[in-house]
Amino acid sequence: MTAYIARRILLMIPTLLGILFVSFVVVQFAPGGPVERVIAQLSGADTGGTSRISGGGGDFGARGQGQVGAAADAVSSKYRGAQGLDPDFIKSLEKQFGFDKPAPERFALMVWNFARFDFGKSYFRDISVIQLVKEKLPVSMSLGIWMTLLTYLISIPLGIRKAVKDGSKFDTWTSAVIIVGFAIPGFLFAILLIILFAGGSFFNIFPLRGLTSDGWSTFPWYWKIIDYFWHLTLPLISMALSAFATMTLLTKNSFLDEIRKQYVMTARAKGCSEIQVLYGHVFRNAMLIVIAGFPGAFINAFFSGSLLIETIFSLDGLGLLSFESVLNRDYPVVFGTLYIFSLIGLVVNLISDLTYMWIDPRIDFEAREV
Repeated sequence: MTAYIARRILLMIPTLLGILFVSFVVVQFAPGGPVERVIAQLSGADTGGTSRISGGGGDFGARGQGQVGAAADAVSSKYRGAQGLDPDFIKSLEKQFGFDKPAPERFALMVWNFARFDFGKSYFRDISVIQLVKEKLPVSMSLGIWMTLLTYLISIPLGIRKAVKDGSKFDTWTSAVIIVGFAIPGFLFAILLIILFAGGSFFNIFPLRGLTSDGWSTFPWYWKIIDYFWHLTLPLISMALSAFATMTLLTKNSFLDEIRKQYVMTARAKGCSEIQVLYGHVFRNAMLIVIAGFPGAFINAFFSGSLLIETIFSLDGLGLLSFESVLNRDYPVVFGTLYIFSLIGLVVNLISDLTYMWIDPRIDFEAREV
């Protein structure tokens, strides 16, 4: 087992390098960039970002405005919209953002810094990437963890019940509800919930902004918990809808496959009760495929899956941060969050494989080639 874990950890290194390399190459050929973003801000033509430039790039605003008219005859820059700007000013922008170095050197420097978990500072916010991630983490943690727990706590018992009652009226009407839930996009259901319960056209029961109310720190401890889940109710329901449907059907089909096998009939012939058959024999084998889907479901809910929900309910989390960073060409944040997300995903996948062995000791990782 130790050798297998060591091989998997070593395999993470080339995997992370590959992810960073492909992303870095794509960025080199993508139109626009932080330098062009600043130029567009100076000319008043910036429509691609979601926030005004401040911090690291903001000090160029006043300098650039004064140089536009004085350098009208300067040599045209390689950057779109830079005509009329002093070439020295363009070079200072390139140096500020690190584009004065060749691409291989920039990639090597990025890998070296990331290996030491040094992600640098945001281009357009006067804050480090690590600190920025820490500020957004509570929202994504709340959505990801509670959505995953809610989905599994409901879907697994319901899926088992549907497998036992396969073909019954209970199985039929619950399947109809599940199919409808799966067909409705999460963001559309979120809008419906807002219309019904958040002051849209009917009731005004739930809040629409933030993770907690104003003055939350002064609340009694029990009211803090109530207020926290009061804000989370609608976002969690919206996110869990499609995941709940998928996990329920996956659990049902897994149990149906196991229930029809010979060892189950043998256990029943020996006089085992239905509870003993389901949870003493079937559960361990049927849950393997459910566990296999846990890492993907968790990572999706924790990071990328919450983007639209965060936007609709005004929750400032990691999904929204990553999206805005791409729009703003804030490359330290883009690559930093990509590295963190990828590393966490690889670690969670390793934990999932180890959980296989805990559930089914017959799995031997030592004899398995990576």
